[in-house]
Amino acid sequence: MTLYGELVARGLIAQVTDEEKIKDLINNGKATFYIGFDPTADSLHVGHFMALCLMKRLQMAGNRPIALLGGGTGMVGDPSGRTDMRQMLTPEEIGHNCDRFKEQMSRFIDFSDGKALMVNNADWLMDLNYIEVLREIGPHFSVNRMLTAECYKQRMERGLSFLEFNYMIMQSYDFYVLYQRYGCNMEFGGDDQWSNMLGGTELIRRKLGKDAYAMTINLLLNSEGKKMGKTQSGAVWLDPEKTSPFDFFQYWRNVADADVLKCIRMLTFLPLEEIDAMESWEGAQLNEAKEILAYELTKLVHGEEEANKAREASPALFAGGGDASNMPTVTVTEADFAERDMDIMALLVKAGLCDSRSDARRAVQQGGVSVDGEKIDDIATTYALSDFAGDGKVVKRGKKKFTKVVVG
Repeated sequence: MTLYGELVARGLIAQVTDEEKIKDLINNGKATFYIGFDPTADSLHVGHFMALCLMKRLQMAGNRPIALLGGGTGMVGDPSGRTDMRQMLTPEEIGHNCDRFKEQMSRFIDFSDGKALMVNNADWLMDLNYIEVLREIGPHFSVNRMLTAECYKQRMERGLSFLEFNYMIMQSYDFYVLYQRYGCNMEFGGDDQWSNMLGGTELIRRKLGKDAYAMTINLLLNSEGKKMGKTQSGAVWLDPEKTSPFDFFQYWRNVADADVLKCIRMLTFLPLEEIDAMESWEGAQLNEAKEILAYELTKLVHGEEEANKAREASPALFAGGGDASNMPTVTVTEADFAERDMDIMALLVKAGLCDSRSDARRAVQQGGVSVDGEKIDDIATTYALSDFAGDGKVVKRGKKKFTKVVVG
């Protein structure tokens, strides 16, 4: 099977500008392609991970990835999929976030010996002359056509700032510059970026008389990916300090039955023949598929050792037994019990499972809290320090959030 055929079989491709030409480029390792990453936080998240897996897959076939850090576009903010304007970051915050992205991307992509590039669009966007941009780039964009783009249509009723309206032009200009400087002939992105990507291909053709191509990745990289990458506590991060390897494992271990095989196809590097054999799986076998998914993705992000620890700890939550020593742990001391026993609301806050006592009260009243497998429905439930001696207690909120509380 060709690489392009495999991408189709894995459900990764949504739409392309010139299928035959793109097939030729990527099947023969002739694509120099880029994906943009706006540094809106100090860690990559699950949505970025999906893009990185695609970059890795294409690099393995001889194609050359360019990871474009949005040090310039991050100053503006992408309106796609948003209901309001993104919070403005300072140049210092954006620079710090770019540095963190570089560290994390290097675990997936081989940047040695020019096999891949990492560049920052601040290098060209920050020095642009406004009048020159208007004269040289502006004539190639129709305002009427821009307003038909889905990323803008969704915001027109709520209000679209002129700042954000420029994002399409900036992203298109990125492709134009990358084509000239690095021979970048293809842009990949989620299908919510389609209009922006077409803007870049057309700008290259109009200004340079050259061909460039765009390929959007299936829904898992954008609208669905954004939903999948959220939990009760916020985004699922690749930084182990923000989302522990155990929690990362549990996030994938708890995907919906209907999504597990789709995720295995799109995100793992398991052979398609092995995945096809799972199509008939149901019931307990789907839980086995989720374990496979969680293990493979945790190994990719955090390494084999951490993936093994997370897998060994998982049975302690779902079936009893297992190695609970690898579970996220919080320590309590005598100081936490200086005045009285700790009630369940204080315990949930201490364990990091709730943000406040009021949040904890709601969690208990909604029936989503248990301690060592026993459901807690009384907010007056209390615990003494001695209750956490020995192996401690596993405190659970909902289906996906667990912490072991031990005496320190």
